[in-house]
Amino acid sequence: MKRIVLFASGSGTNVENIINYFSDNNEVEIVAVLTNRKDAKVLERCARLKISALYFNRHAFVESDLISDFLKSINPDLIVLAGFLWRIPKSIIDYFPDRIINIHPALLPKYGGKGMYGMKVHEAVKESLDPETGITIHYVSEHYDEGAIIAQVRTLIDTSDTPETIAQKVHKLEYEHFPRVIEKLLFK
Repeated sequence: MKRIVLFASGSGTNVENIINYFSDNNEVEIVAVLTNRKDAKVLERCARLKISALYFNRHAFVESDLISDFLKSINPDLIVLAGFLWRIPKSIIDYFPDRIINIHPALLPKYGGKGMYGMKVHEAVKESLDPETGITIHYVSEHYDEGAIIAQVRTLIDTSDTPETIAQKVHKLEYEHFPRVIEKLLFK
């Protein structure tokens, strides 16, 4: 049995998509979903989907070993950041080498780094007049969006696209490709 822990900070659409993708797979278990926001919509999604979900604060994550010890106790095969906005502590990265991945809503290395998430990324892409954007799935390092790239998928940008329509195109790529890449990593 392959075990996954998901981290999210917001609505949890990618989390729900991943949970649904693996729901009929007897070889994969979503062990828990962790969030750093007690008002995150992902908590409601997990309750509806009957998946264990936990909220934690910055102290539990950065200043103590509470979350680190929790992760070590369940020893997941993969830790998946699905819209999680805090940097992962180096101690966790070191304990789970090449077992923590993230999805970024642009083609890294462009439009990455601290503060580049969600609509901020899509607005920057639109302003730059780039002819394409996409998603990047990468390993997590101690620096935002600088880990080794696992996969990139591209989509064209039309001159009439707005940041909102760019976001829709990117979300479609996320929903289609992120679970498949997770599955490949679990069974490589």
